[in-house]
Amino acid sequence: MSVARPAARRLLSGRLAAGSGAASCAAAPATTTCHQLGFAHQFHSSPQLSARRKPRFANVRAADMGLMDEKQIDQFTKEQFPKYTQEEIDHLRTKYSPAQIAALEAGEAAIDPRDLTVQGRLRVDPYTMPYIDDFAETQPIIDKRAKNQEAPDPLARFMNMDEFTADLVEWADKFQEGDVTGKLKTPADFVSDEFKKKPEGQWPGEVREAAHKAFQNHGLDDIGIYQDLKRRTGLRVKDILNLHSKQLVQRRVANQTRLGKVQKASIMYVVGNGNGWLGIGEAKSTEPSIAGLKARLLAIRNMRPIRRYEDRTIYGSVTAKVSGTVVKMNARPPGFGLRVSHRIFEMCRAAGIQDLAANIPRSRNPMNTVKAAYWALCNQPDPERMAIGRGKKMVDVRKVYYGGATL
Repeated sequence: MSVARPAARRLLSGRLAAGSGAASCAAAPATTTCHQLGFAHQFHSSPQLSARRKPRFANVRAADMGLMDEKQIDQFTKEQFPKYTQEEIDHLRTKYSPAQIAALEAGEAAIDPRDLTVQGRLRVDPYTMPYIDDFAETQPIIDKRAKNQEAPDPLARFMNMDEFTADLVEWADKFQEGDVTGKLKTPADFVSDEFKKKPEGQWPGEVREAAHKAFQNHGLDDIGIYQDLKRRTGLRVKDILNLHSKQLVQRRVANQTRLGKVQKASIMYVVGNGNGWLGIGEAKSTEPSIAGLKARLLAIRNMRPIRRYEDRTIYGSVTAKVSGTVVKMNARPPGFGLRVSHRIFEMCRAAGIQDLAANIPRSRNPMNTVKAAYWALCNQPDPERMAIGRGKKMVDVRKVYYGGATL
């Protein structure tokens, strides 16, 4: 006995079933054959309905509305779509100009109320309102309160240069607080009161050194946290504090020692300037606040430039793998946005990337995801280097035809 006989038997029975179905549905449309319908039904997960599906909403019959003859239609039209009375027209003349009244009367004459009764339909498009209303009155529960806007002054005119300058100065005076002279700070502003009246040459050496450090830091780093980072990166304290930072991963770890388990916090930070620089840092400590500060300082030290096409997306497609986590990134056209996971979204925002698509097909370990995304952003394909390797010259067509404008 052949082992292929059961499979052949099932295939033959399926073809016979499809043939019987084709013979029974002779009234099928000409565009779709009955054989195709029977073959497609075998792989359909929905059960076959024996009768027509019942509609979700019952249809309103014309007999139920009382619109079976001409008299009933005329009566319904007069009740639902009455004409303007003379009092209403006189009231409208007080609100609208003669040209607007003429346009209103032309619109009323062009539309037959009978057509609204016989041919009127409710909107079913996506922009329809969730309730039925003719918008003749304002409902305080669902409508916003109408603003009472006064009519513009007919004698109003544009201000001349002198009037505009005086008005601008008056407006700016409302925001002035403290010292308004714009005086620059000196090292004397960073010492105690007993040394402010003495010249700088009479200050002790340690006081003078502390004052100059505070003067260089604008008084933003009194503890001295960023001094080592300033020497390593060359950034000012003001620039360091203006960097965009975000905590991406936080977890609890334990180290087994002879004295027991030592609990620690492991934190990963991402830092960027929003203009093509990005860095990540990971640190551990028994205190989460200390671990976060160390991770942020390490992220600033590890900042590297990120290649961006038109200052909004990456170059081509990049794939990175860290352990079992794979991150695939693809460049996208302008206006596409960031369709990525929340951690990669924060990294793109810190680096100044606006259009990007990324997916993680395998493991989604948080730390490995951040590391793989950072590796992918730092190791993008360089078109200019590829062109040099091939002995070619690369020219951006958009810059040639549009004068360097970013489209």
